[in-house]
Amino acid sequence: MSAAAVPYSAANQSAAHRLVRTGLLITVVDGLWAVVLTLAYQRSIVRLWQGVAAAPFGKSMMDGGTPTMLLGIAVHFVVAFTWSAVFLLLVDRSAWLRGVLSSPAGLFMVAAAYGPLIWILMSLVVIPIASHAPTPITYRWWIQLAGHIFFVGLPIVWSLAPRKP
Repeated sequence: MSAAAVPYSAANQSAAHRLVRTGLLITVVDGLWAVVLTLAYQRSIVRLWQGVAAAPFGKSMMDGGTPTMLLGIAVHFVVAFTWSAVFLLLVDRSAWLRGVLSSPAGLFMVAAAYGPLIWILMSLVVIPIASHAPTPITYRWWIQLAGHIFFVGLPIVWSLAPRKP
């Protein structure tokens, strides 16, 4: 079989390998971004992760100590893998997107759209549905929106963008 006949994902690496690599990268990079912001706001790291667990499992998670903190980290892990998987599917199924990513500024342009899109959907749709509470739009919300370009979108897009042979 010629290289041109090999499907895109098979030509670069298995989808599972790419997803694991990217999901772990995003878990760490976005997690560190969240920790840095939490420390900058002089808040508790334990409360940060309990708050993540509280979105799907309720406010009682804020009183659960280390177990609910660890549950919050696990939730973060699942979310990071989910958004990585979504982008992997988009890249593997869209020649148009792969074409954009191959342009000189394409990687950043896609990251500048995908990262904030994740934040908007998570903060304005997913979390309010899960927690039954609206997300307040404060200066911190806008900081997260901008940060999602660099600490979520860019690592996902960079990790999953097609590589030239």
